Amino acid sequence: MNPSKSPAEILDIAGNEVRISNPDKVVFPEPGLTKLDLVNYYLAVADGALRGAGGRPMVLKRFPKGIDAEPFFQKRVPENHPDFIDTATLHYSSGTSAEETVIRDAAGLAWVVNLGCLDLNPHPVRAEDLDHPDELRVDLDPMPGVDWSRIVDTAYVAQEVLDDVGLVGWPKTSGSRGLHILVRITPQWSYRDVRLAAETLAREVENRAPGLATAKWWKEERGESVFVDFNQNAKDRTVASAYSVRSRPDARVSTPLTWDEVRSARPEQFTVRTVPARFSDLGDPHAGIDEAPGSLDGLLALAAELGPAEKAPRAGDGSGRRVSMMPLIEVARTKTKPEAGAALEEWKSRHAGVVSFLHPADVLVDGMRGSSSLWYRVRVNLQHIPEDRRPAQEELIADYDPWAGKEWPGRPGS
Repeated sequence: MNPSKSPAEILDIAGNEVRISNPDKVVFPEPGLTKLDLVNYYLAVADGALRGAGGRPMVLKRFPKGIDAEPFFQKRVPENHPDFIDTATLHYSSGTSAEETVIRDAAGLAWVVNLGCLDLNPHPVRAEDLDHPDELRVDLDPMPGVDWSRIVDTAYVAQEVLDDVGLVGWPKTSGSRGLHILVRITPQWSYRDVRLAAETLAREVENRAPGLATAKWWKEERGESVFVDFNQNAKDRTVASAYSVRSRPDARVSTPLTWDEVRSARPEQFTVRTVPARFSDLGDPHAGIDEAPGSLDGLLALAAELGPAEKAPRAGDGSGRRVSMMPLIEVARTKTKPEAGAALEEWKSRHAGVVSFLHPADVLVDGMRGSSSLWYRVRVNLQHIPEDRRPAQEELIADYDPWAGKEWPGRPGS
């Protein structure tokens, strides 16, 4: 036995036995939270967490090496899963499929936490109907330099649009920097229709609050605004559900709010330490979400009224690649976020004379989904640097290939 590991603990959860390996392992050093603490957290908020993730196929986002290391994403359910774990087979646009995990009870919550999952990442469909989402997801994602009050203002504009088309929005903190608004819908529309409805909502929010909110999909075109991220409704995309623990040092939680709370709430208030007492005292603000499914007819009618969204021009070389309207250069591609930060600092040191021209939103560090984990792309938008002083595209400071060694049809060398 590894002496650094504590003995496993067997929990009896409503008649189901769940083995928690290494229960004393510290997962969040700052607040001193162990794996068993996280299990107990999810058991304390189980009703709310299952309202958000229960009965839905989910991607397992696992942190086996702790919050300071990159997680890996596991679509396929582990082979030796217990009987109380259900599954559903999803078919992807790539032509592949995967039998994914479906949890339905508190024992399932404890089981996924034992695997190293912190947040829960369910698809917007029920296991019984995988082709028709019953949830439209509005992700308010602030660009660098945007403060919380502007996110809140955008949320209330989104609420107004939803109200105008006969839909009910249920807000929650994302557990990171933004806000999510969940909208229950009757499961009768395709993914394509739901994404179109979400894009239309985003465009209408931008129309009503120009400069505050944006529906521009390309990051370099957003400026310092709140991006209403409609693409979270694309097939195969997942978001952290209600009561999910996020990998922030303070063990922050994605927490449901009432609309009256949105203005005064702050994301840092809601952590693994504070949310169970809130849940016990106030209950779940999203308790009625399943009783309020709505129709997308209003948003789809608005989509027809607005017409197709503007598309970016494409390269003339036959590649079909989009041509950016902004003067972008790429700095690095890295395996980890710290490496991305180091590469950015290296670029800044090389071009110290122009760094002062950059606005916060001009620095673009994007987490990109690889085959099973994130990798990071670093770019700089030179729009605010005088043209005669703009650095040229150089050899990448780091050039990590997330697909090295992977083979699939059509990949060179496969």
